[in-house]
Formats: sequence, structure tokens, C-alpha cells
Amino acid sequence: TTVMFADIAGFTAWSSEREPSQVFYLLETLYRAFDNVASRLGVFKVETIGDCYVAVAGLPDPNEHHALVMTWFAYECLRQMKDLIKELEVQLGPGTSDLALRVGLHSGPVIAGVLRGEKSRFQLFGDTMNTAARMESTGDKNLIHASDDTAKLLQEAGKTGWITPRDGVVYAKGKGEMQTYWLKPRRGSSRGSSYNILENSSCSSSTIDSRPKHNLIAKSQMAQSYKSISSASLPNAQVDSKRWGNLSLDEALATKSDKTDIKRAVQKRSRLVDWNVELLTSFIAKIVAYRNQNTKIKLNRRRSLDKVANDSCRILEEVTEIIDLPDFDNGTVGNKVEVSLPPAVRSQLHEYVTRLAAMYPEHPFHNLEHASHVTMSAVKLMKRIINPDDIEALEKNDSSDSITTTRPKRRRSIGDAMRGDLGTGEALERSLYEVTFGISSDPLTQFSVVFSALIHDVDHRGVPNAQLVQEGHEIAKKFGEKSAAEQNSVYIAWEMLMEPRYEQLRSCIYTTDNERRRFRQLVVNAVMATDIMDKDLQSVRKNRWSKAFNETAGVERAGSPRDRNRKATSVIEHVIQASDVAHTMQHWHIFRRWNERLFDEMYIAYKSGKTATDPSIGWYEGQISFFDFYIIPLAQKLKECGVFGVAGDEYLSYARENRREWVEKGKEETEVMLVNFNLRYGFWSEGSDEATQNEGGISKIEEEGELLESSGLLEGTSDRSIFQGDNSRTSIV
Repeated sequence: TTVMFADIAGFTAWSSEREPSQVFYLLETLYRAFDNVASRLGVFKVETIGDCYVAVAGLPDPNEHHALVMTWFAYECLRQMKDLIKELEVQLGPGTSDLALRVGLHSGPVIAGVLRGEKSRFQLFGDTMNTAARMESTGDKNLIHASDDTAKLLQEAGKTGWITPRDGVVYAKGKGEMQTYWLKPRRGSSRGSSYNILENSSCSSSTIDSRPKHNLIAKSQMAQSYKSISSASLPNAQVDSKRWGNLSLDEALATKSDKTDIKRAVQKRSRLVDWNVELLTSFIAKIVAYRNQNTKIKLNRRRSLDKVANDSCRILEEVTEIIDLPDFDNGTVGNKVEVSLPPAVRSQLHEYVTRLAAMYPEHPFHNLEHASHVTMSAVKLMKRIINPDDIEALEKNDSSDSITTTRPKRRRSIGDAMRGDLGTGEALERSLYEVTFGISSDPLTQFSVVFSALIHDVDHRGVPNAQLVQEGHEIAKKFGEKSAAEQNSVYIAWEMLMEPRYEQLRSCIYTTDNERRRFRQLVVNAVMATDIMDKDLQSVRKNRWSKAFNETAGVERAGSPRDRNRKATSVIEHVIQASDVAHTMQHWHIFRRWNERLFDEMYIAYKSGKTATDPSIGWYEGQISFFDFYIIPLAQKLKECGVFGVAGDEYLSYARENRREWVEKGKEETEVMLVNFNLRYGFWSEGSDEATQNEGGISKIEEEGELLESSGLLEGTSDRSIFQGDNSRTSIV
């Protein structure tokens, strides 16, 4: 027999960012594809253990070619994995395409049989199982790692060309030093009898992969956006070099010489756009459905006119103490109707998000992927409010019937509502409305939070607000030298949304002046909340939270509409704040990855002369302080407000664990980040000629433009204006 262990590399960290339903959807999709291949090749699926897929060839039906069959099975699983994760990224969000399969094979005897009991099943035991598991754990992503025993069987089958000895020996726990091999099946070179066996097993690409490919229109749109950026950036490349060092265009494009990598970067951004579009579509559809059912809106519906485009440029002045959410409407209870958006609206939304994406420079940290990660985290928190089905940790000794009291008494929670303690039908809907301060009942509020997460770093300059002020940057001057980056993001995104071409899209988001004002207030408050350095904004948010959730500081009658709306306003701000730094409250590998990206961005600013402080000095201590004085207190607030159920405990637990691990490993990790930076950006070596480096950056822009022209990705996108906008604000400067 030949046994395969296949593990999804990066799965644990990936799953920490997502809802349980998304985790199960990923595994079900992948395992279903693997099962289909197994049935074609006569491979027996033994079991799945978490994200590990275990299979055997040669059992229960004997097969003398088991090593050959299992090698092809492993290869097809790798291929299926690579294709599926790209498609799934559109549904499951950023980072999905970074997942990879790590495969280990070993051939040998096993003890097999049905293990009887309450849930009887066919099981395998023995040293062969242990060795196959060791091959997987010592392997690498997207590769098939095999033992010497498996390699010998392939050699005997005439497949020496499939085998590459691994450099050095591998130390496997319990096995000692082992010589192992990388396997890669190849077709066509030697059609022996064993190859014909596989052909008869229907192991051909045409029979295995019948799924539709990615949306080519979306690909070409994103390629066109890159081309627009390149054309706009070329005249100012030297200016950009002074601001950006050598990163005058997207870092992902300007530092990669491999054209395949450039094309992958374009395709990845296209998938992020598609994912954001699908996400926003689902929230807008809920707005339309709610509006159709809401009797109060029906009685007072009036379309807003073009005057909405004249909103103030001093956005910071629009931050409001309390945002009024709609009152509870029993007309929407028990009549949930699904709505499909018209094709024209979906098209406008896709165009809008594509243009937004083009306005996200590829800084190491503040880029489209970060915005999408923040959006995904915001959705996760919002779903804990809207669909709290999975909340199981219900507090004991409930001695309070008050909905609005918090510490030290326990406020009635979502868990109570889902348990049935707060009634059923309309009573349950009203109870959910109260315990979530109206957020769960208003789709426009939910959409506004997600929309704000997507736009919150549009046109980010890669340096803090304080640096923009110090430079006398035009953005800082325009917005009064306070929260300049955040105000700029709101201004750009809002102005673009107000363009006439998006009239149908706007008519789905809001139809009355009251809805438009509330949408605007929610967006402004949410995006401004991401400026955590402004002391005035900090004080306002702190006082609002204290008034809302501190019994002794309450200024309104508990349970009054004003009290409820104050709580809602504060919770919304904390949702976006937590989402903006969600990587610190997720798995260690997620934190470590984004922490390094932030380090890179700040170090680029330092090396380019934009900031005077070397971030590597004090980075270790700074992260500890950030955890102590911002991250952990923020996670505690998420828990204390009682709206998010077990998500509050989850975020706080991850924050504390990441702090503990950083204290233990942070000094070494900082040194590693500095070494990695120098490896990635070798042009920063001492004594290098800046002009020569800048010429290299420009040549990369030209190379990237030529690639897109020749690749066919630009075909069918002659209307370049849709990416530049009416006011041509999309160029990166």
C-alpha cells in the first residue's frame, strides 16, 4: 500500500479570521474535489482529521501499482487545490489563495480493518501511517514529499523522471535521518503499462476539471486599472521616488522581475475586487428588501437629488456624538424576502469597486489587501450581531431583567434571545433590536460599516498624518492638518459615489434625504474612528463610551432612544477600530505577517528620508505598549458591551496570547524582519546610487505595461475613463 497525508498549510491562521460556516465551506469544497479524484483512480479515502486528508492506494482492493496511482492522486489534489482556492477567494475573502497543500507519501504494510463501536469505520494502523505523516510534516507547500520506499517503487515502474532527491537528509521524529524525494508526475515522455492504467482511470485534465474559469472581464478591468496607474505615474516617477524611495509604482510589481508574478498580482487584485463586490451586493440587497417591507419608509419615500454631491470637505467637523438609527418596525417581522439587484446596479458597483481598488497604492501594509482584510473582519463582527446562531456561552445567575445595564449587572445578551429567553416571533425581533441597540435591524447601518472598512485607506500615502503635516502636504492643508488621510479617503470615495454614472447604485443604497444623511454620518464616524492618534478624537470616543456603558456616567434615561443610539454609535466605532487592527487579535501567524508588512512600510519611509526615526529601534517595546494601551483594552470593550457574544472572548484571548508570544519572540522577530527587508529591497544597501535605482523602478513600470499589453488582459477595456473617474483622481502620487 501507499498512504498519503495531505495537510492545508496556513489553515489554522486562515480560519482564525473567519466565521465557522466559511471554514466548513472551504473544507467541504476541497474534500469533495479530492473525493471525486479518488473515486476515478480507485484511491480509498481513510479519513479527514481537521484539515488533514488521509488516503490509501492498494486497499481495500489490492493494486500492484499503488505507488504510481497515489502519486498521480497527490498531484491531482495539488492541482485541484491551486485552482479551487483562487475561485474560493471570491467567496471566502483575501488570503484564501495563499493556502496550499503539503503532501507526504510512504509505501509499506499496514494493519487494516473495521474498528467496531458506536461509529464503526475502516481504519489503518502501523508504522507506515506514522512515516507518511512524517513525510507530510517535513514537506513543503505545493510539493509531494515521498519516502525512499515510495521512490523505489516508482523507479521500478520506470518513472525515474518523476523523482528528485531532496538536498540533504530529513530528520523525522521517531525515524531519525531519512533520505527523501520530491515527486512530480510527467505525461508523455514514457507511456508504459502503468501510465495506461492511469489513462484508463480517467485521470485526464478534461474529465477532472470542468469548472468555469475566472471572470475574464474582471481580469481585464483590473489589468486596465494597472495600465492607467502606470501611464499616470511615469511623468512623475522621479517625484514619486523622493516620496517613496524606489517604490514609484506598486511594490508588488516594481520589485518582481518574474512576469508570471506580475500577472499573478493583477489576477489576485481582480479576485479581491470580485470578493468585495459580492460582499457589498449582499448587503445592498438586504437594504432593498428591508425598504420594500418597511412601512414607514414607504409612506415617506422621496428620491434625493444631485445636491447630495455637495457635502462638506471639512469631513472631521461632521463627526457626530449620536447617530439616530431607525425605530423598530414590526412591519418587517416574519417576512424575509430575498432580492436580486438589477444587472445595471451590479455593473455600477463592480466599476466603482474596481476604481477604488486602483486608488489603493501597493504599499506593504496600507493596500487593497489590508482594506479587504479589515472589511472581512468587520463583516465577521457584524455577523456576530446579525446572525448570532453560534453563541453558546450564556452567562449564569442572570439576576437582572434590565436591557440597558452593564457592569456590574449583566445586560441581557444575544445569547438570551437565541435561547428563547426573550420570546419568539415579533417579541424576539424586538428583543434583538434592543440588545443590539438597533444595529441588527438596520441593513443600511450594516452596509455602512462594511463600506467604510473598504474605503478607509483609499489613496493612503504610506506615512502617518503627522508626517503629512510636517511636510506641508497638500492633503494636510486641504483638511486642516487633522486626520488628513482619513478625511481624504472619505472625500475621494464619496465624491466618486456621487458621480452621475452611479445614480442607480445610489438609489439602492438610499432613497430619502434622511437615509442619505444617516449613511453619510455612519461613514464619516466609522472612517474617522480609524485615526487612533488624534487626541481630540480619542477623548470624544472615550467620553461617548463612558456615557453609554458606564452606569454612573449615564446622561440619558436607560433604555431611551437616545441612550440606545449612543450605544449603537459607540459600538459601530469600536467595530471599525477592532477590524482595522484585527490582525493583532487573530492567530499569531496573521499578526506576524501584517506586523512585518507595517514594519516594511515604516522602514521604507525612513530609508527614503520621509521620517527621521528608524522603526527597528524600539519596535519590540513599541508593540508591547500597543498591546497594553490599545489592543487589549479595545478587545475588553468588545467583550464588555455584550453585543458580540463569544467573539469578544475570542478577540481578547488572541490579543493576550499574541502579546505573550511577542514578549517571548519579539526581539528575534524584529531582527528577522530587518534581514527580510534587506533581502526584499536590496537596493537600500549603503552607498547605492539613488538615480540608478529610480531608473530601475521606471523600467519595471515600462515592463509591466508591455506585459499587460501583450498578455491579452487589456482586451475589451478600451474605455479607460472608467478607471480614471470624472476628475482623474486615480493616479498614484
